[in-house]
Amino acid sequence: MATILVVDDELGIRGLLSEILTDEGHTVELAENAAQARAVRERMRPDLVLLDIWMPDVDGISLLKEWGTTSQLSMPVIMMSGHGTIDTAVEATKHGAMAFLEKPITLQKLLRAVEQALAKPSQRIAAAVAGHRLDVVAYADGQGVGPVEMHIDPGPLPEQSFSLDRPLREARDAFEKSYFEFHLARENGSMTRVADKTGLERTHLYRKLKQLGVDLTRGKRSTSL
Repeated sequence: MATILVVDDELGIRGLLSEILTDEGHTVELAENAAQARAVRERMRPDLVLLDIWMPDVDGISLLKEWGTTSQLSMPVIMMSGHGTIDTAVEATKHGAMAFLEKPITLQKLLRAVEQALAKPSQRIAAAVAGHRLDVVAYADGQGVGPVEMHIDPGPLPEQSFSLDRPLREARDAFEKSYFEFHLARENGSMTRVADKTGLERTHLYRKLKQLGVDLTRGKRSTSL
């Protein structure tokens, strides 16, 4: 698996991204600002960087430009922002970012973006064509490229079916899995809304879904971080 550097000044975002990526088998390095990100970059060569745009010392775009002008942009970079615009996405991709994720980041988008970023160039193209989203599109004014998210129809709610002719623990797990799959489909995969509906804290909900074997990467769900 890969070594991924997560750069974000929000402790909660760093912790949650670290937990998810670690669960996926990756090694995660954390930085809360540009200075720490530079130090990690000098100490090692990460396979991928998830870089927040708005940080207190040096913003992510400036750090991206810095790495580009000093020949340190040898790894793919995915930009993240909760206040991004098309202009911001265009600027990020012009300076070498391969994708732009808008916060709140959905689990599906995160895992797909990471998978495509770590793939070989030819594999990235094939994955983008085969998947439910396109990473970039050329703008008519020729100013650059930016991310395009295609709407995915969540489809019908999953059919609920489980047998009671089994041990209590198995029957309970089957019921809980159907219960959460129902709410994920109903809420279009929003972890925030499902957590609110089910009365669970979001991180605990994520762990519960993993424990029950709920498929969080299918196109019909996009679980929010």
